Amino acid sequence: ASCRALMNCSLPHRVLLGSLMEGQWDRLCLQSLWDFVTAQEPLIRSPFFPVLFSFTAYMAFCLPYIALDFLSIRLPDLRKYKIQPQNYPSLGMMVPCIIQSVYHHVVLIFPVTFLHWYWRPMNLPVIAPELPEVLLQVAVCLLLFDFEYFLWHLLHHKVPWLYKTFHKVHHKHVSTFALTTQYSSVWELLSLGFFAAINPLLLGCHPLTEMIFFLVNIGLSVEDHSGYDLPWSTHRLVPFGLYGGAPHHDLHHLKFKSNYAPYFTHWDKLFGTFMESHSN
Repeated sequence: ASCRALMNCSLPHRVLLGSLMEGQWDRLCLQSLWDFVTAQEPLIRSPFFPVLFSFTAYMAFCLPYIALDFLSIRLPDLRKYKIQPQNYPSLGMMVPCIIQSVYHHVVLIFPVTFLHWYWRPMNLPVIAPELPEVLLQVAVCLLLFDFEYFLWHLLHHKVPWLYKTFHKVHHKHVSTFALTTQYSSVWELLSLGFFAAINPLLLGCHPLTEMIFFLVNIGLSVEDHSGYDLPWSTHRLVPFGLYGGAPHHDLHHLKFKSNYAPYFTHWDKLFGTFMESHSN
């Protein structure tokens, strides 16, 4: 019926109705997903949800790389994608990272997210955001986080006291693997968590957009520390060398004095701290 009505309308009305339907289709792309999320409202409104969401997402992104670490030792065809093929993490290196991550989530992240839950209960609107809005806001959040992390990271390398007191823990492993992503001091973990949380708040993002940004941010961080340059790695999908990816960040852990931005390359190029990365 709506299609027949649209055909019988005058041209201006067809344009108007067409734009409305286009907007509806953009929103409907995510409405089913948002309906599924809001169906879990008791869990989402629980004070335990943020810490469960964060830890589950982190381990889910780490697991494929953990499997790759064990498989590529035995399979030469996979070993060629290892950025530092002479270095492989052992189980004895992985377990302390997992233990520390569990400890940080239970003892540090949970109290912080509980206070946030108490002071600012999550609002769950009925309508999902439109897809273009989500893509734009996630991109802006990533760019903001990249800039904030670059300044924070550069400062902690240039000031010896900050490096020794807070950031040195993260540089324990010169050859990174996925589980080293969150192997860091309490100060570093909370600082970067604050940057990740404040940007969607400043932009007034829809809760679904916020969740998608968190997932993208965690996934890219794990990829950065994975130690692998795979054919589908993010830096290969972004043109013109705008995105550094795992080779870019792996070189930072190897050389210490370059490539401070976590994702993109423009800030390092602007500040003269960029170093070209070459896998293997």
